[in-house]
Amino acid sequence: MIGKGKSISHTMASMSYGWNQEKDAEVVFKEFLHGDSPAEITKEFKMLQDQNYHCTKNTLSFVISPTIEDGRLLEKKELQAITKRFMHEMKLGERQAIAFVHQDKEHKHIHLYVNRIDFKGVAYNDSFIGKRSQQAAEKVAEHMGLTTVKQIQFEKELNLIEIRMEIKRRHDLTMKQFQPKSFDAYVKAMEVNGVKVIPTINKQNKLQGFRFEFDGHNLKGSEVHRNMSMGNIGKEMSRIQGKSILKDNNVSIKLAGKVVDLTPNVALKITKFIIKRAIDKGMDLGY
Repeated sequence: MIGKGKSISHTMASMSYGWNQEKDAEVVFKEFLHGDSPAEITKEFKMLQDQNYHCTKNTLSFVISPTIEDGRLLEKKELQAITKRFMHEMKLGERQAIAFVHQDKEHKHIHLYVNRIDFKGVAYNDSFIGKRSQQAAEKVAEHMGLTTVKQIQFEKELNLIEIRMEIKRRHDLTMKQFQPKSFDAYVKAMEVNGVKVIPTINKQNKLQGFRFEFDGHNLKGSEVHRNMSMGNIGKEMSRIQGKSILKDNNVSIKLAGKVVDLTPNVALKITKFIIKRAIDKGMDLGY
């Protein structure tokens, strides 16, 4: 569940959006109010707001969004309970308030409007209201057994780990199966194995790295695995081929009919690897 909050001055305009019948809006919560339209509710808010002429942003606007999966199971009774609990966690006390649920789209969510001015004419302290709204939504979700942002984040991180591992597995398979002799061949071979490799070109029209697109994710090589940076992929191909894949310290790859060169630092990294490998091999032979 996600919670957002802010103080606003345009009460009627914002409430009209919340009460938009085209979005299948339904009132799920109403406190100390009698009106049946945005105009009537705004007038009732204003009766208290006129007691505090110092406060201009005198209405609190919140959006409370359960996950799509949770939202499918929530009926009016549960949505009302969520709203009440949210107001409790925000320490709003007894105030004029009205909430609508929008269910025109798959993602069901609540729009809550609360009079910032209480019955004594005192304005609610809205310091860090955005952060506090999120924290309140977290507590509501925990109290009602709903999915929290922390749980969603954990699931995303877990899924990302699996995505990274799968891209790396397909990279290893590509190297073993196709043994590409150039970056161009590597890109094509990875595509055969279901991973789109997107070259990153800098302003100097130099090829400086790759991004990997798989299952809706787009990651830099270094984000996938430390061995999947541009230089390390070049070194791995050189190891497989037993010689440098570079000619004159540059490599060409066709992109939309154009040819770009590898950045000098990446080319140098691969060349140094080849030289060191040749020296180590010579020492092993007793030279």
